Order: sequence, then structure tokens, then C-alpha cells
Amino acid sequence: MDLISGYGTTILSYIVPFLFVLTIVVFFHELGHFLVARWCGVAVRTFSIGFGPELFGWNDRHGTRWRVALVPLGGYVRFEGDENAASVPDHDAIAHMSDQERATSFFLKPVWQRAAVVAAGPAANFVLAIVIFTVLFVAFGRPMTAAQVDTVQPDSPAAVAGFEPGDVIVSIDGHKIEAFSDVQRMVSGSAEVPLSFTVNRGGTHVDLTATPEFREVSDGFGNTHRIGVLGISRATDAASVETKTYSLPAAFLAGVGETWFIVERTASYVAGVVVGRESADQLGGPIRVAQVSSQVATLGITALINLAAVLSVSIGLINLLPIPMLDGGHLVFYGIEAARGRPLSERSQDIGFRIGLALVLMLMIFATFNDIRQIAGS
Repeated sequence: MDLISGYGTTILSYIVPFLFVLTIVVFFHELGHFLVARWCGVAVRTFSIGFGPELFGWNDRHGTRWRVALVPLGGYVRFEGDENAASVPDHDAIAHMSDQERATSFFLKPVWQRAAVVAAGPAANFVLAIVIFTVLFVAFGRPMTAAQVDTVQPDSPAAVAGFEPGDVIVSIDGHKIEAFSDVQRMVSGSAEVPLSFTVNRGGTHVDLTATPEFREVSDGFGNTHRIGVLGISRATDAASVETKTYSLPAAFLAGVGETWFIVERTASYVAGVVVGRESADQLGGPIRVAQVSSQVATLGITALINLAAVLSVSIGLINLLPIPMLDGGHLVFYGIEAARGRPLSERSQDIGFRIGLALVLMLMIFATFNDIRQIAGS
């Protein structure tokens, strides 16, 4: 009985934080599509959190069915004229629509309106992240430790570049550095990429160039990450940590900066995978998200909300990939339509959606395989 109870507690510790984080992110993504669609006069037939059989739902006065479904791995809004949850057009249904239905059909709207509706989902993810970061900065500030080098590891990239204990890092590649955590974040995502540093050495600015090396490190939860390491460290104690406070406008700008930083680092990682500089084994799927959510939840609700902001940016970026079935693929089709003056043929679109479905499924299988392999090895 104790064993069964233990397994139940473990499962709940994964599922509850995972659903909390994913539901927030998915809801706001779909809400972006929904609000702009309504603004453009498109009839929204379904707003679903999750896929598969409906657990519960209700109809609003505009005829939209709001539903929560069994499989909580995403969501969708279904417009007038959609064939399925991926917003593939139902050409048969469109051909037999009444004049009133045609007036509210998504696929019969001008191309700019369709593009706005599609782009609104990822945009909502970015807005959500900015709002979360802004609120957290206003409410809690930002703990900071000066970007001072206390030790330099022998034969490390930092030692080769000429770093010395006592150096204070002022900027990296022109980006202003405020805290040692800024250095860690920029270096960790820049393995094998030369970085230009400006350091304050005894009141004099010195320019250095260093190339972080790949190294496998473990975080506080025992997860292994392959990141860039420079070979410097900062001795910290309670007295060396200061909390920077923000006014609302300053917090908003910091929230925008934090969101852009995640976008930049994520794009850099994806580009690194494409050119072979980064390992694809760091890509994670639903199992990894559930694991990380469970671990972060032990740090408190604030940390979990912060994770929701990070995940929101990631989902926004993923949806902008130019793959049919994803928002980015739809935007590519609309761009071609705008350039040609007419949409691609039904056959071309159908082939594109089939290829997109295959790519999405392969990516999900690969990410899940990475998740299982990492958990099995931990």
C-alpha cells in the first residue's frame, strides 16, 4: 500500500505542475488566435484545451464551444471552414456554405486577416512572457551578484584569453553585463563561439577574446546539460547578493529584454543544431517538460510561473517554424499567396500539410526518445 501511495504521489508531483504550466501557455496561445479571429469577424466554432474526447465544456453566446479535452498536450481553435484542429481548409464544406457562413469563414477572409489571426498565437506567447517577467521584476526585483572574476581555472579558455582574478566583466559582444548570472547565461549558450569581453581591471578597460568550450554539467536537480564553459567562477555569500528593484516602466523594459534574450539563445541553439555545432540530444518533449515542472515546483510558485514564461517563449518560437501544420507554415503559405495574387493549389497545400505532419510527428518522437534516454540515464 505504501508503495502504491508513493507512486501516486510521484505521478501527481509530475502531472499537477506540468498541467499548470502547459495550460497557462496553451490557453494564451489559443486566446491570441481567438481574439484576433473575433476582431476580423471570423466565426470560431471550438476553443479546446487539449485533444481527444471532451472532459467538460460549454457554449458561449457566439456559438463557440469551449472545451477541456482528455489529452492535455496542446490545444486549438477551430474556425468556420476548418476540416480539422490543424486548420486545414475543408474545401467541400466551403463550396456548399451559405452566404452568411461564407462571410464568417476564415479561409474566405483577406490574406492579411488570415495572417494576423495565425501570427496572433505566437505573439500572445511573447506578450505573456513579457507580462510575467514584468510582474515578477516589480514584485520581487532581481537578485544580483557583481560580475567579478574571483578564480580562473588553469588551462581553461579564460586563462588562455588572459582573464585575471579581480577582473570585472563590463560587456560581452557589446551587451552590457550587470551581474555574474548574465555572464553565465551568455557563455553557456555560446560554446565554440568566440566572444569579445570588456573587463574593468584596476580602473582600466581591457578587451579580451575567449571561446567557451563544451562541458557536461549537472544542475541542482541532477540533470545533465551540455553547455559552454569559460573557466571562471565567482565566490558568493549572502553579503555579496543585492536585489535590484524596478519601477513598472523599467520592469517592462527588463521583461522585454529577458524575453528577447530567450528568443536569441533559443534561435542560436537551433541554428547550432542545424550546422552541427550543438547536440540535438538537448531537445526535450512533454516528458522533459513534466520533469522540469515537477523539479521547479519544489522551489515555489514564483519559480513555476517563471518557467511558464520561459516555456511560453519556446512554444511561440516553435510555432513560428516554417513547417506546414504549424503557424509558421501557414504564414509561409499566406506569404506565397500574397506574392502570387492567388493561393497555392489544393493539391500543393495537401502535400505540404502531409509533409508538415510527418515532420512534427518525427520531431515529437525524437524529443520523447531524448526524454526517455535522459531519465533512464539519471
